[in-house]
Amino acid sequence: MTAVRLALSASLAALLTAPALAETVDTERHSVSLERLAGPLEHPWGLAVLPDGAMLVTERPGRLRLVVDGVLQPGPVAGIPDVRAGGQGGLLDVVIDPDFAGNRLVYLAYSEAGDGGAGTAVARGRLTRDGATARLDDVEVIFRQAPKVGGSSHFGARLVFAPDGTLFIGLGDRQQRELAQDLSVTIGKLVRINADGSVPQDNPFVGREGARPEIWSYGHRNIQAAALDPSTSDIVTIEHGARGGDEVNTPEAGKNYGWPVITHGVDYSGAPIGIGKAAEGMEQPDYQWTPSIAPSGMAFYTGTAFPEWNGDLFVGALRGQMLVRLDVEGGRIVGEERLLEGTIGRVRDVRQGPDGSLLVLTDAGDGAIWRLSPAVTD
Repeated sequence: MTAVRLALSASLAALLTAPALAETVDTERHSVSLERLAGPLEHPWGLAVLPDGAMLVTERPGRLRLVVDGVLQPGPVAGIPDVRAGGQGGLLDVVIDPDFAGNRLVYLAYSEAGDGGAGTAVARGRLTRDGATARLDDVEVIFRQAPKVGGSSHFGARLVFAPDGTLFIGLGDRQQRELAQDLSVTIGKLVRINADGSVPQDNPFVGREGARPEIWSYGHRNIQAAALDPSTSDIVTIEHGARGGDEVNTPEAGKNYGWPVITHGVDYSGAPIGIGKAAEGMEQPDYQWTPSIAPSGMAFYTGTAFPEWNGDLFVGALRGQMLVRLDVEGGRIVGEERLLEGTIGRVRDVRQGPDGSLLVLTDAGDGAIWRLSPAVTD
């Protein structure tokens, strides 16, 4: 390679990896500085912020990447379990253990191949870092969705630790919609396990014949966002509807959230699904979108950088390519504001940074981490 070509290649690499100049975006309550922090990333899906401010980011094809001081490190983290990538499947969510400072444990949700097809699995491993390189050691699978089925859609896969140290896993129906009502399988369910994969004995279906003890709630279509409500410590989930009927729920132990018997949406063909929008013994959503926004990723805002957003819920949206702010007052969603529509692309995940900024992942072949921070005023 000639010196000129080397120089051009170096310039292009610097252009792709350097943060873009910030631009100012006005919202209803705050003026925001928007900047591209790190990339390119190939279809990034989940983001976890480490105690020292470094970040772990999953790429759906099966790579875990490390970002340090806003710079994407050159190689993937080693030691990732085997991932069945394709369609909506691949390496999906990532979270760190509540005692990460002491045990260095990282948890990954991903699609795993096996008898019958594929299913969502969760593995954990111990993170070791050495400069720009990192690896996971002692990797073990702690959960497998059962059964594995054909197809490459509706893996769900959001992970959230509860204050008691248990781990919630939001799962999809794998386009086997009737199984969402079947308590003998974990398809279309929100499950709750201990950090080592064992089952908490206070789960609602422990000891019930024919039911999987991991199940917390059921009747879910495809959970792709989950977080703890900071005011109550309750788990809140958001799931994709079909054609309309995206739902925000606060799933309670043992309750049925209706899919596919009831829904506020219709099938992609326009045909009705189930028996209507309501039925006895089935829960209604806290909030729903019709038409669909294709939600993915969420975070309650608890920082001080944007005081007028305190307690509000931010949701990524693939359709409409936007970040949605849900106005939460007194524990209820009372309105919404749509931000960044068509500005940065499909928003796959959103997290709060340690400085109170918002970190947003864009789902694309050249996706990136974007940061929203308070705009500097003269």
